[in-house]
Amino acid sequence: MHIMMEAAAFGSEPLHIGDNALTAVLGYAVVFCGLMVLMAIVYAMGAYFKKAEARTKAMPAPVIPESSSTEPEPEPVGDPARGSAGEIKLYNVSDRDAAMIMAIVASQMGKPLNELRFKSIKEVKKS
Repeated sequence: MHIMMEAAAFGSEPLHIGDNALTAVLGYAVVFCGLMVLMAIVYAMGAYFKKAEARTKAMPAPVIPESSSTEPEPEPVGDPARGSAGEIKLYNVSDRDAAMIMAIVASQMGKPLNELRFKSIKEVKKS
């Protein structure tokens, strides 16, 4: 009785059991609907990425022409520099282009150039 008097003094009435139940059910419904929307978004993203992966797998592999035996074997030039990984064979590629290719690969991999080993670099021309 004392609690009722305080509530009346502030101008509010206590909620009835039916009102409390309705508020709880509506709260649960809102949360459940939000979870269903999130689940639909996750499923849609999964389906999108599966299709994208299937498309990349279905793409034909690039055709690399077989090397002809008429190309001359490059000659090694002197002793390798300190910190290098040894010889590299260049086929129809200038030293400048090979250096740029090696620098780009090292940059993309995030490793120092002296930790990588390049065996050969060959220019492949499309016909």
